[in-house]
Amino acid sequence: MTLSPRTTAIGVVIVTFNGADVVIGCLDSLLAQTGVVPQILVVDNASGDDTVATLRDWADRNGRALPEAHSVEDAAGALGRTGIALLHSGANRGFAGGVNLGLVTLARLPAIGHFWVLNPDAEATPDATTAILAEATRTPGYGMMGGRVCYAETPPRIQIDGGTVNHWTGVTGNLNLGANPATVPQPDAAEVAFITGANLVASRGFYEDVGPMREDYFLYYEEVDWAMRRGRWPIVVAPGFVVRHHAGTAIGSPTLDRIASPFSFWFKYRSRMMFVRRFYPLSLPVALAHATAKAAQLWLKGARPQATTLLRAAWGLPAPAAVRDVLSPDAQRIAFGR
Repeated sequence: MTLSPRTTAIGVVIVTFNGADVVIGCLDSLLAQTGVVPQILVVDNASGDDTVATLRDWADRNGRALPEAHSVEDAAGALGRTGIALLHSGANRGFAGGVNLGLVTLARLPAIGHFWVLNPDAEATPDATTAILAEATRTPGYGMMGGRVCYAETPPRIQIDGGTVNHWTGVTGNLNLGANPATVPQPDAAEVAFITGANLVASRGFYEDVGPMREDYFLYYEEVDWAMRRGRWPIVVAPGFVVRHHAGTAIGSPTLDRIASPFSFWFKYRSRMMFVRRFYPLSLPVALAHATAKAAQLWLKGARPQATTLLRAAWGLPAPAAVRDVLSPDAQRIAFGR
């Protein structure tokens, strides 16, 4: 890849964990951009499957260099030379931990002005980078940029056009969830409280001013917290910025047709209560009551593992073995603080 200001304006961070079945589609979609070809950094969070082998095989089959690094310094150097690199994080550091390694790497390359966080199970449409730079030109002082995320299905349905937050319960909502993307316009940026971490662009100015994501959430609410700390940096919505998302492939997040896994429930409700305590502490009793009612609803529907796991998370009890055992010992120390 020949590097130029055109190809280095955007840097992408893709955090992988057991994503062997989806990450190649993500990479191919980025390299197929009709406008700017971004620099691509894959941060592997110590995957236990064939993710790394799949990436190496993909590079070999395509005659593409994929330098591997074990430090931010080496990853930045490799990325600057080849436009794509693989950084081994050394452990499952959670979503924000992996993203932050990627962001600090991109920040070492001064030509990159837009830091794009993209899920490995997401595929960008061919004109995504064109849409990003067009919106950045319209709003040069933006902080966080989002677009449209659709479920990777036929016919397509919208997963999220931007997020909302209930200040009493901490519950987040997806604007235009389930709607037909052909008939529903993107929302005005004023309606958007946060941008989903599955597809989020942060400006260099925002990152340098606000700092990285908080890592103590481990999973969920990192991007909501980030948006709450944005201060003077506005959220913008880029017309024509679209990705297709194979939602929940790694951690069992819910879709319109599938209930979340107990693992997903535990981290979502632990993170939700952490978020409420930080930003809306007076709402904590309401948030706890809402979570308890949700657990009762799940119990009555027969989803008893999800119900009991939710209650433990909401009320600050330790994660059950079924949740802890999903993670390696190193990841458990990072996720649970011990």
